[in-house]
Amino acid sequence: MSGYCLIAPGHPVHGHYHDHEYGFPQRDERELFERLLLEINQAGLSWETILKKREGFRAAYDGFDVDTVAAYGERDIERLLNDARIIRNRLKVHAAVHNAQVIQQLRASHGSFAAWLDAHHPRDKAGWVKLFKKTFRFTGGEITGEFLMSLGYLPGAHSPDCPVYARLQKMRTDQRSVPTDR
Repeated sequence: MSGYCLIAPGHPVHGHYHDHEYGFPQRDERELFERLLLEINQAGLSWETILKKREGFRAAYDGFDVDTVAAYGERDIERLLNDARIIRNRLKVHAAVHNAQVIQQLRASHGSFAAWLDAHHPRDKAGWVKLFKKTFRFTGGEITGEFLMSLGYLPGAHSPDCPVYARLQKMRTDQRSVPTDR
């Protein structure tokens, strides 16, 4: 094993995220927005710091409700910049509000954030990064790559010898064998 799969299993902070979220497909808008917001806030910091502050982010950003965050005004931004439970970076806070507004637009144009992601899949990392930079704020190469890897849109979340890798492969196989109405 290498990377995250070496340190995360059984770790008190990383363990659950590694075993049950990282690399797993997600459709729920709140979950997608949360993941994007957390990845943006991780820039320049450790993922452990972000995971430790996750509940603070959830409370500060109204449960990651896209419509609520999209409507934040200056009073909300100042509240966030004074909230020690989160990362108090003006660019990151403004990016969260802007990106929530973008997700509203994606909902209008594609039906959902997940449908927008699906409409652009598959794509290589460079293509995703270009698309995200054009669409969202504060989404450089590492942020975009980690966000998409964390959702299974890009490969590499788990090493092939990681038990979670095998579970994800089985999930993908099982999903392909289920008939759909499409």
